[in-house]
Amino acid sequence: MKIHEYQARELLTQAGIPVPAGQTIESIEAAASAYKAAVAGAATSLAVVKAQVHAGGRGKAGFVKLVNSPAEAEAAARFMLTNRMISPQTPPEGLEVKKLLIAAGVDIAERKGGGREEFYLAVTTDRRTRRNVLIASREGGVEIEQVAHDRPDAIIKTPLHPLTGLQEFQARQIAFKLGFTGKHVNQAADIMMKLTKLYAQKDCTLAEINPLVVTADAAGQPGRVMAIDAKFSFDENGLFRHKDIQGMEDPMEENPAEARAHTFGLTYIALDGSIGCLVNGAGLAMATMDIIKLHGGEPANFLDVGGGATEEAVTEAFGIILSDAHVKGIMVNIFGGIMRCDVIAQGIINAATKFKNKDGSIGFKVPLVVRLEGTNVDAGRKLLADAQSKVPTMQAATDLTDGAKKICAAVK
Repeated sequence: MKIHEYQARELLTQAGIPVPAGQTIESIEAAASAYKAAVAGAATSLAVVKAQVHAGGRGKAGFVKLVNSPAEAEAAARFMLTNRMISPQTPPEGLEVKKLLIAAGVDIAERKGGGREEFYLAVTTDRRTRRNVLIASREGGVEIEQVAHDRPDAIIKTPLHPLTGLQEFQARQIAFKLGFTGKHVNQAADIMMKLTKLYAQKDCTLAEINPLVVTADAAGQPGRVMAIDAKFSFDENGLFRHKDIQGMEDPMEENPAEARAHTFGLTYIALDGSIGCLVNGAGLAMATMDIIKLHGGEPANFLDVGGGATEEAVTEAFGIILSDAHVKGIMVNIFGGIMRCDVIAQGIINAATKFKNKDGSIGFKVPLVVRLEGTNVDAGRKLLADAQSKVPTMQAATDLTDGAKKICAAVK
C-alpha cells in the first residue's frame, strides 16, 4: 500500500525527523491562504506546490511548482487541479489530481565544488540477502535508479541487523561517507536511526527521503539537515497491526480493477497485453504469462484466484478481466489440488453462460481456452466438452503449451 507525500511527512514528523511546514488543499480557492500559512515566519517567501498522486515524474510533468506569492500559488493550483498529470509512471490518459501539498520552500546550501547539498536516503528489503538495507547517496533530488545504473559506486548500501537494526556508529560512518561535516554529522545520523526504526515499526516495504538536504545559514540561524520529500509503501500483510496506516489509504489512487479484485480475495495486476489470464497459484500464473509470450502473445493481467476459489469468485474474475477493453481472449489455467477440476469447470461454464456484456448481451464474445489438470480432471474435461454448444467461444487444451498456442492463435 502506498500513501501520499503529505502523509509521509506526517510520519516523519511523528518520528522526530524535521520537515518544512505545509498543508494540503483540495480547491483552488484555498491555495492563497495555504501559501500564507506555509511561509508565515519563514525567512523566505518561497513555497512549493506539489500534486498528491501515487506516481513519480511530477516535476518534469509540471506538477511541482515553486511560487513566491499567493497569486502564483493560486495559478499553480488552478493548473494542477484542472489538468491530468501525465508522466512515464502514469497511464497514457494521465491521473486526475485531487489534492495538493503547499509547503514552505527551503534555501538549500551550496556544496563546495558545485551543486547543492542534496542527498538520498531510503530503507528497503534486499531479497537477495533477506535483510533490510539502508541506501544512501550524495546524489539526491534526482532519480536514484538512474544514478545506480550510471554510477553504482555513488550508492552506499548498509545491511541492517535483523534484531539490533542500524547502530549509531554505522549511521555516523555513513554520514561521514556522504560528506556531512560538523554538527550536520549527528543530525544526519539521527535521521538515519529514526528512519530505520520507523521502517521496522510500521511494516514498511519502502521508506524514502529524496532529497534530504542541508539548509543554508540564514538570519544568524545555522543551517540544518531536513527532509523535503518522502515516499512510503507498506506490506499489506502487516496492516492489521496499524490502524493508523490503514486510514491513510486513498482508494481513488488505486487501480479500480485491482481494488475490486481485492474485495473478492483475488490477486490482480493489470498489464498491457491482450490475453487475459485466470490462474490458481502465483507461480503457475507467472509460468502462464511466460508461455503466452513464448508463443507470440502478450498477457493482459496477472490474476490468481487462489486455491479454493468459489464460483462467485471465478465469475467476478472474468468480469474484472473483461473490464479491460484491450482483452481479446482469455486463458484459464487451473491445477486442481485443493480445488477440484470438475467444480472449477462448472464454475467456468456457469460464469461464461451468465456473463453480461456491456451491450446487455449474455455470454462470452471473446475466445476462451481452458486447461485443467489435477484432481477430478477427467470429470472436469467432460463437463467442458458437453458445454461446447453453450459456450461456442470456448476450447479445451490438453496441456499448457497447447493452451498457449490456441489462445495466441485465436487472438491473432
